[in-house]
Amino acid sequence: MGNPVRVMAGADVDERARIGEGSTVWHLAQVREDAVVGADCIIGRGAYVGPGVVIGDRVKLQNHALVYEPAVLEDGVFVGPAAVLTNDVYPRSVDPDGKLKRGDDWHAQGVTLRQGCSIGARAVITPGVTVGRWAMVAAGAVVHRDVPNYALVVGVPARRIKWVGRAGEPLVEDGRDFWRCPRTGERFLQINETLRELPQR
Repeated sequence: MGNPVRVMAGADVDERARIGEGSTVWHLAQVREDAVVGADCIIGRGAYVGPGVVIGDRVKLQNHALVYEPAVLEDGVFVGPAAVLTNDVYPRSVDPDGKLKRGDDWHAQGVTLRQGCSIGARAVITPGVTVGRWAMVAAGAVVHRDVPNYALVVGVPARRIKWVGRAGEPLVEDGRDFWRCPRTGERFLQINETLRELPQR
């Protein structure tokens, strides 16, 4: 039998949500109906996981991270404190007639976070954006367009300033259009604004 699920006192986990073995949901976190949380995840204090959100294995949502539906987070993703994954392209409280908008009055567009990527503290990811595998979004960045695999993006609006490897450290140049991770030795080839991992020597 695997490791048990831990739901701390004060957490609010809907009975229709699914939490994988070995995962922990900390105080004041909320996991809504039909959300799926994989194995060995950490849902930090005060974090929010919206209805139907899908979270893979070994994902960390730090304190007060907000993940709105229908977001998808693949395995090994990190979401920093108070980061927000939004879902409404044209947010309004009321419709043009002044009536309070309801769930059927708008179309939610979820954020997709690919395997191993990291979202820094207080970063904002706008609706429909995909952050690529092992990419890194700096703290406080506002991301309004897709982020390539292995890219490090910073600022408002976010822009790529470097490439990073699986270890999270900036890659170093290793010949024309080639990059190398100083920690793991992994090598990459840059083609325009994309990075392709090369076979190990």
